[in-house]
Amino acid sequence: MKLVLRLSLASLLCIAANAFGQTYPNKPVVMIVPFAAGGPTDVLARTLALAMGKQLKQTIMVENVGGAGGNIGVLRTVKAAPDGYTVLVHHIGMSTSPALYRKMEYNPLTDLAYISLIADVPMTLIARQNFPPVNFKEFVTYLKSNKDKLSMAHAGLGAASQLCGLLLTSTLQTEVLTVPYTGTAPAMTSLLGGQVDFMCDQTTNTTGQIQNGKVKVYGVTTKTRVASLPNIPTLDEQGLKDFEVAVWHAVYAPKNTPRPIQDTLLKAVREALKDQDLKDTLAKLGTEPVAANRQTPEVLRDFLKAEVDKWGPIIKQADQYAD
Repeated sequence: MKLVLRLSLASLLCIAANAFGQTYPNKPVVMIVPFAAGGPTDVLARTLALAMGKQLKQTIMVENVGGAGGNIGVLRTVKAAPDGYTVLVHHIGMSTSPALYRKMEYNPLTDLAYISLIADVPMTLIARQNFPPVNFKEFVTYLKSNKDKLSMAHAGLGAASQLCGLLLTSTLQTEVLTVPYTGTAPAMTSLLGGQVDFMCDQTTNTTGQIQNGKVKVYGVTTKTRVASLPNIPTLDEQGLKDFEVAVWHAVYAPKNTPRPIQDTLLKAVREALKDQDLKDTLAKLGTEPVAANRQTPEVLRDFLKAEVDKWGPIIKQADQYAD
């Protein structure tokens, strides 16, 4: 009798969870972007939100919660109700925060529900329009000869632009003055105005500037060329062997979000990444959705762990920490 009762209770819980998942969502969903509006991650998230909204048949409202290298927005997600009405889109910074910040109020490896990777965004090495070097080889020579006079912009501690620049100068075994900004947009504004010399940033932010001839470009950071910039060689093919930085982005939900709701979100993400409008928008920005076999919670979990292990020693060696 007790066994039958236990089985019945388990069945009821399963039915209740499934019913909860089937009625979800019945109101708008908030998608948190832990950076300022207008930046690369914000552009990607808003494109995804439109496509996911079609699948969920609900509005997905993007909320920009910037600050502390993305940590404030992540913490907002961690503390949100695990009901599927708050999701997070974050980039590679999720894996570098544990090394950059001495005090963390959350653990990215344990305090979130993994939904899916969504896109790997290449980066470009760009400079002010009148920067003297003509190609990457000249760039390296000029950089090493004038390192005390040059400045490199980035969008703030933990930003993808800082990480790429950090890896670049580390690989070239040189140091230059780094100028942090409060986001990608002001960093780009200063570069366009000639207040800083060069920076490394995502194609979602640089493709238009490159195509319009407003900046000088020295290469892309992926092993293969970018479809939207086919004439721009990779740094690898120009002699910086095995140099590769791609800014991966992923979707998360609060920990303990019911599995049926996580499954609904995953299905919406996977269908959204097939959306032609989304693909076309991403292509113009120099990127594309990740392959279908990478669109799983398990892949995201393992990949995040590997990235935490990869960036930790690099950041420690460079002695880059926040309070």
